[in-house]
Amino acid sequence: MLKILGTVFLFVSILAGTASAKEAVLAIEGYDPVAYFTQDSAVEGSEAHEVLHDGKLYRFASEEHRKLFEAEPSRYLPEYGGFCSYGVSQGYKVPVDPHAFSVVDGKLYLNFSKGVRARWSKDIAGYIAQANENWGNIGAHLRCYESAAC
Repeated sequence: MLKILGTVFLFVSILAGTASAKEAVLAIEGYDPVAYFTQDSAVEGSEAHEVLHDGKLYRFASEEHRKLFEAEPSRYLPEYGGFCSYGVSQGYKVPVDPHAFSVVDGKLYLNFSKGVRARWSKDIAGYIAQANENWGNIGAHLRCYESAAC
C-alpha cells in the first residue's frame, strides 16, 4: 500500500511541476536574454531551449545560451522584472518591445518602443536612478499600464 501511495505522490508531483511550467509567464516575449549581451541583438529563443526561473519561462536561441543563463541568471535577467525601464522611472509597469533595449554597465534595460528608448537614452543615468527608487517601492507606487501583464 505504501509503495502505491509513493508512486501516486511521485506522479502527482511530476504533473504539478509540468503544470507550473505551462502556467509560467513567458519572459521577454520569448527572446533570448543572453543574446542581448553576446550578440548585441534581440534574438528569438526556442521552445527547445527553455528555463523556468522565478516563475518566468525564458527561451534561448541555443543550448550554450541556456547553460550560460543557468550558471549565472542574475547576469542576464532584465532589470525591473522585464518591464519598460522608462515606464518604471515614471511609476508604471509597462510591457516592452524586445527590440527596444539597452545594455548599460552590464545590465539589460528594456523599453516599450524604440521611440521610448530614444527618450530613455537622453538621460539614462537619471532614469535609472528614478526607476531604482520606484522599483524599491513597487507595492506602494507602481501602477500597471493597461496592457501590462501584472
